Amino acid sequence: MNRDQKFFDMYSLVIGVLAIIALVIFVGVMKLSDLTQGVYTADTTEYQAAVADRIRPLGQVYMPGEEAAAGDPVVSQAPATEPVATVLSGPQVYNEACIACHGSGVGGAPVISDPAAWETRIAQGTDTLYQHAIEGYTGQFGYMPPKGARLDLSDDEVKGAVDFMVSEAGN
Repeated sequence: MNRDQKFFDMYSLVIGVLAIIALVIFVGVMKLSDLTQGVYTADTTEYQAAVADRIRPLGQVYMPGEEAAAGDPVVSQAPATEPVATVLSGPQVYNEACIACHGSGVGGAPVISDPAAWETRIAQGTDTLYQHAIEGYTGQFGYMPPKGARLDLSDDEVKGAVDFMVSEAGN
């Protein structure tokens, strides 16, 4: 017997065994599904009602000339709630908004840990610092956007952040 014939015989045997295994699995699944089919899809009225409820349409379409029986309109309004007004402290505003530029000096912003950069600004007075922080400022060394580009902050919150930075720069 030559080598090709041996390979062909072995290949045929393997394919035959795999086909038998596939057939056994197929028959086993069919028998198992017959046994379990009645358990999960019982023909009860409760099951039929649940299926009908799941597949019912959300609305109805009426052609021109047809009238729908309309019930009384139900108007419900959500109770009006007042928004919770939280006032952020100076350190909170600094950590949420100001640190982006004043933490690393982006755009010429004085770094909070550099007292020398703050000396000339502090010498101008707190009213000037407040005005520049609230309204924005374009100076020789950089740009300060109004309220640090956080227009949702109140003027008092911005002032608190300025006070915090001045106190930290002075230490």
